[in-house]
Amino acid sequence: MARAALEAAQKRTAERRATRKPPGALERRKRGYSGPGPDPRDPQLIGALLGKLIKDRGWQKPNAEAKVFGSWEKVVGPDIAAHCRPVKLDDGELTVEAESTAWATQLRLMTARLLAQIAKEIGHNVVKRLNIHGPSTGRGYQGPRWVRDRPGPRDQYE
Repeated sequence: MARAALEAAQKRTAERRATRKPPGALERRKRGYSGPGPDPRDPQLIGALLGKLIKDRGWQKPNAEAKVFGSWEKVVGPDIAAHCRPVKLDDGELTVEAESTAWATQLRLMTARLLAQIAKEIGHNVVKRLNIHGPSTGRGYQGPRWVRDRPGPRDQYE
């Protein structure tokens, strides 16, 4: 009986050695709870994960540019945002469309202040210049009868 137990133990030891991984091979992760202390399997805050992903991939500049459009009302204030909208951002030049020519003129006078607010909220050197224009009118005429000798949009006063 002792001899049978010894042979069984030797057989199990031989099986373990045969299935053992060579040194340097990756071991399987333990299953179950991570235990006390930080562990990569612990739940993470989504904001922290996105921040790490943006930093790892080098997306800081596109992220800052997207913030200009996403938080326009917060950047310029609700009063100004109600009368204009950002259209495009290309090489540090932000194109803004105003709802009327009067608002376009007013925004041109406020360019330095708007650039300072954008730099404060979004970051420096994201927007270097502002290109402000009035509304696009689409057609230069209305109705079935119109005069050809007056091309282009008219003043926006109502």
